[in-house]
Amino acid sequence: MNVLDLIRHAGPLLWVLLALSLFVVYLVVMRALALGRLGQDSGMLIERVRAVTAESGPEPALREVDTAGLMTPAASLLRAGLSRAHFGEAAAQASMNAALLVEDARTYAGLSTLSTCAQIAPLLGLLGTVFGMVNSFLVFSHTTAPTPAQLAQGISEALVNTAGGLMVAIIAYVARNALKAKADRVMVQAERVREELPSWLSRSASPAAAQRVPEVALSFDPSPASAPVGD
Repeated sequence: MNVLDLIRHAGPLLWVLLALSLFVVYLVVMRALALGRLGQDSGMLIERVRAVTAESGPEPALREVDTAGLMTPAASLLRAGLSRAHFGEAAAQASMNAALLVEDARTYAGLSTLSTCAQIAPLLGLLGTVFGMVNSFLVFSHTTAPTPAQLAQGISEALVNTAGGLMVAIIAYVARNALKAKADRVMVQAERVREELPSWLSRSASPAAAQRVPEVALSFDPSPASAPVGD
């Protein structure tokens, strides 16, 4: 019995595992492409925005972010914080926190699905193993002296499904960990922006406050009249 015969006798669960493996490959490729776009280096943009914020304020810095055209999580947080900077540091921080939740969901999308595939693939393989062993024992109910070929069909169904489930699980698990490591590196820059931007805004506001001319209170109260000299 060759490999094709083993696959042919593996039963319907092997086709389920094959469909699951194709879905895993598709999901891995799509998430790798998405993280490739999200993982563009934003370090130079962050440094430029910090310099522009210190010199000219948040509005020119926001224009710098828009000109760069990056769609990374770090750039999204820069836009969110700088667009609300005129309402104060607290408003900018709240806007970045909301943007971080959105970017976190966008960056880690699909990873939980890969984890689910890695968990259910061995279970499907085990289910195929049970079906194969049941078919092997059913042979004894139909004949008192089964031939090796008759027993081989159930055994092949059991072993092929087990191997298929383990292969899909290994691919999904390894790919999930690799993509999560990439997503973690992408979100580090976004976290850096959230932590550093409020301090940039405070430093950009302090020179303007220092250059403001202080108001001087002038008093024009007349001096008290001199007492008349007595005779």
